[in-house]
Amino acid sequence: MKSLITLGGALTRVMLVALAVFLPATALFSGPSPAPKAAPRSTASERHCLPVGGTVMTNFGAIDQNTTMGTATGNLRGAVSGTLLGAPQPGAGNTLVFHVQHHWVTESGETLFFDPATATTVPLSQTLFAVLTYPLHLTGGTGKFAGATGDLNAIGEVDLVKGTVFRYSGQVCFAAAAED
Repeated sequence: MKSLITLGGALTRVMLVALAVFLPATALFSGPSPAPKAAPRSTASERHCLPVGGTVMTNFGAIDQNTTMGTATGNLRGAVSGTLLGAPQPGAGNTLVFHVQHHWVTESGETLFFDPATATTVPLSQTLFAVLTYPLHLTGGTGKFAGATGDLNAIGEVDLVKGTVFRYSGQVCFAAAAED
Protein backbone atom coordinates (compact mmCIF):
# COMPACT_ATOMS: atom_id res chain seq x y z
CA MET A 1 0.00 0.00 0.00
CA LYS A 2 2.86 2.35 0.91
CA SER A 3 4.42 1.71 -2.48
CA LEU A 4 1.18 2.68 -4.24
CA ILE A 5 0.99 5.98 -2.32
CA THR A 6 4.64 6.69 -3.09
CA LEU A 7 4.08 5.73 -6.71
CA GLY A 8 0.96 7.94 -6.88
CA GLY A 9 2.84 10.90 -5.38
CA ALA A 10 5.72 10.38 -7.78
CA LEU A 11 3.33 10.25 -10.76
CA THR A 12 1.63 13.45 -9.60
CA ARG A 13 5.00 15.23 -9.33
CA VAL A 14 6.05 13.98 -12.79
CA MET A 15 2.76 15.20 -14.29
CA LEU A 16 3.14 18.64 -12.66
CA VAL A 17 6.72 18.99 -13.89
CA ALA A 18 5.67 17.91 -17.39
CA LEU A 19 2.86 20.50 -17.43
CA ALA A 20 5.19 23.16 -16.09
CA VAL A 21 7.65 22.49 -18.92
CA PHE A 22 5.24 21.58 -21.72
CA LEU A 23 2.77 24.52 -21.59
CA PRO A 24 5.36 27.33 -21.77
CA ALA A 25 7.25 25.42 -24.47
CA THR A 26 4.16 25.18 -26.68
CA ALA A 27 3.58 28.91 -26.36
CA LEU A 28 7.24 29.59 -27.13
CA PHE A 29 7.39 27.43 -30.27
CA SER A 30 3.90 28.02 -31.67
CA GLY A 31 4.90 31.38 -33.16
CA PRO A 32 3.36 34.77 -32.63
CA SER A 33 -0.40 35.17 -32.39
CA PRO A 34 -1.90 36.71 -35.49
CA ALA A 35 -2.40 40.42 -35.01
CA PRO A 36 -6.04 41.50 -34.80
CA LYS A 37 -7.29 43.15 -37.95
CA ALA A 38 -7.41 46.91 -37.76
CA ALA A 39 -10.77 48.62 -38.02
CA PRO A 40 -11.36 50.24 -41.40
CA ARG A 41 -10.45 53.91 -41.50
CA SER A 42 -11.99 56.63 -43.63
CA THR A 43 -9.86 58.24 -46.27
CA ALA A 44 -10.50 61.46 -48.09
CA SER A 45 -11.81 59.51 -51.09
CA GLU A 46 -14.43 57.60 -49.07
CA ARG A 47 -17.98 58.86 -48.51
CA HIS A 48 -19.27 59.53 -45.02
CA CYS A 49 -23.07 59.50 -44.84
CA LEU A 50 -25.23 61.01 -42.13
CA PRO A 51 -29.00 60.82 -41.65
CA VAL A 52 -30.77 64.17 -41.85
CA GLY A 53 -34.25 65.35 -41.03
CA GLY A 54 -36.27 68.39 -40.13
CA THR A 55 -39.07 70.63 -41.35
CA VAL A 56 -39.50 73.29 -44.01
CA MET A 57 -42.12 76.03 -43.81
CA THR A 58 -42.44 78.60 -46.59
CA ASN A 59 -44.84 81.24 -47.90
CA PHE A 60 -45.72 81.98 -51.52
CA GLY A 61 -45.40 85.57 -52.67
CA ALA A 62 -42.28 86.40 -50.67
CA ILE A 63 -40.33 86.89 -53.90
CA ASP A 64 -42.99 86.44 -56.60
CA GLN A 65 -46.21 84.43 -57.02
CA ASN A 66 -44.29 81.31 -58.17
CA THR A 67 -41.58 81.31 -55.48
CA THR A 68 -41.82 80.41 -51.83
CA MET A 69 -39.43 81.54 -49.10
CA GLY A 70 -39.08 80.39 -45.53
CA THR A 71 -37.10 78.46 -42.96
CA ALA A 72 -35.73 74.96 -42.56
CA THR A 73 -35.18 73.33 -39.17
CA GLY A 74 -33.24 70.22 -38.21
CA ASN A 75 -29.92 69.06 -39.62
CA LEU A 76 -30.09 71.39 -42.64
CA ARG A 77 -31.51 74.39 -40.78
CA GLY A 78 -31.38 77.72 -42.51
CA ALA A 79 -33.29 79.52 -45.25
CA VAL A 80 -35.05 77.79 -48.13
CA SER A 81 -37.11 78.71 -51.16
CA GLY A 82 -38.70 76.85 -54.02
CA THR A 83 -39.60 78.14 -57.46
CA LEU A 84 -42.34 76.47 -59.51
CA LEU A 85 -40.92 75.55 -62.91
CA GLY A 86 -44.19 75.98 -64.77
CA ALA A 87 -47.83 75.17 -64.22
CA PRO A 88 -48.71 71.98 -62.32
CA GLN A 89 -49.33 69.00 -64.63
CA PRO A 90 -51.98 66.28 -64.30
CA GLY A 91 -50.48 63.00 -63.11
CA ALA A 92 -51.67 59.40 -62.82
CA GLY A 93 -55.01 58.95 -61.09
CA ASN A 94 -56.24 62.09 -59.42
CA THR A 95 -52.74 63.54 -58.86
CA LEU A 96 -51.24 66.87 -59.77
CA VAL A 97 -47.47 67.14 -60.31
CA PHE A 98 -45.43 70.22 -59.41
CA HIS A 99 -41.87 70.72 -60.76
CA VAL A 100 -39.78 72.77 -58.32
CA GLN A 101 -36.24 74.18 -58.16
CA HIS A 102 -34.99 74.55 -54.60
CA HIS A 103 -32.63 77.17 -53.20
CA TRP A 104 -31.19 76.36 -49.75
CA VAL A 105 -28.68 78.14 -47.52
CA THR A 106 -27.76 76.61 -44.17
CA GLU A 107 -27.60 78.55 -40.94
CA SER A 108 -23.78 78.58 -41.23
CA GLY A 109 -23.95 80.11 -44.75
CA GLU A 110 -23.31 77.03 -46.90
CA THR A 111 -25.33 76.70 -50.09
CA LEU A 112 -26.94 73.36 -51.01
CA PHE A 113 -27.50 72.48 -54.69
CA PHE A 114 -30.49 70.32 -55.71
CA ASP A 115 -31.69 68.81 -58.97
CA PRO A 116 -35.16 70.05 -59.99
CA ALA A 117 -37.68 68.10 -57.90
CA THR A 118 -41.06 66.59 -58.66
CA ALA A 119 -43.81 66.79 -56.06
CA THR A 120 -46.74 64.45 -56.69
CA THR A 121 -49.84 65.72 -54.89
CA VAL A 122 -53.54 65.09 -54.47
CA PRO A 123 -55.75 68.19 -54.66
CA LEU A 124 -57.86 68.70 -51.53
CA SER A 125 -59.31 72.02 -52.72
CA GLN A 126 -58.52 74.65 -55.36
CA THR A 127 -55.49 75.83 -53.34
CA LEU A 128 -54.64 72.96 -50.93
CA PHE A 129 -52.64 69.86 -51.97
CA ALA A 130 -51.51 66.82 -49.98
CA VAL A 131 -47.98 65.75 -50.97
CA LEU A 132 -47.75 62.02 -51.73
CA THR A 133 -44.13 61.84 -52.92
CA TYR A 134 -41.48 64.54 -53.07
CA PRO A 135 -37.98 63.13 -53.59
CA LEU A 136 -35.11 65.61 -53.48
CA HIS A 137 -31.59 64.92 -54.78
CA LEU A 138 -28.68 66.93 -53.34
CA THR A 139 -25.92 67.41 -55.94
CA GLY A 140 -23.35 69.36 -53.92
CA GLY A 141 -22.87 72.71 -52.32
CA THR A 142 -20.34 75.00 -50.72
CA GLY A 143 -18.25 74.58 -47.57
CA LYS A 144 -18.62 71.14 -46.02
CA PHE A 145 -21.26 70.34 -48.68
CA ALA A 146 -18.78 70.70 -51.58
CA GLY A 147 -18.89 67.33 -53.35
CA ALA A 148 -21.72 66.07 -51.14
CA THR A 149 -24.61 64.05 -52.49
CA GLY A 150 -27.82 62.98 -50.87
CA ASP A 151 -31.36 61.81 -51.22
CA LEU A 152 -34.20 63.21 -49.16
CA ASN A 153 -37.92 62.72 -49.25
CA ALA A 154 -40.54 65.17 -48.05
CA ILE A 155 -44.15 64.80 -46.97
CA GLY A 156 -46.57 67.57 -46.15
CA GLU A 157 -48.91 70.02 -47.79
CA VAL A 158 -48.91 72.87 -50.24
CA ASP A 159 -51.37 75.69 -49.71
CA LEU A 160 -51.06 78.21 -52.53
CA VAL A 161 -52.57 80.90 -50.28
CA LYS A 162 -51.22 80.12 -46.79
CA GLY A 163 -47.85 78.50 -47.60
CA THR A 164 -46.21 75.10 -47.40
CA VAL A 165 -45.17 72.77 -44.58
CA PHE A 166 -42.97 69.71 -45.12
CA ARG A 167 -41.16 67.09 -43.09
CA TYR A 168 -37.91 66.06 -44.79
CA SER A 169 -35.76 63.02 -44.05
CA GLY A 170 -32.97 61.12 -45.78
CA GLN A 171 -29.20 61.13 -45.83
CA VAL A 172 -26.33 63.31 -46.98
CA CYS A 173 -23.02 61.74 -48.02
CA PHE A 174 -19.91 63.88 -47.71
CA ALA A 175 -16.76 63.41 -49.82
CA ALA A 176 -14.66 63.31 -46.63
CA ALA A 177 -15.57 62.54 -43.03
CA ALA A 178 -17.65 65.38 -41.66
CA GLU A 179 -18.86 66.21 -38.22
CA ASP A 180 -22.51 66.81 -37.60
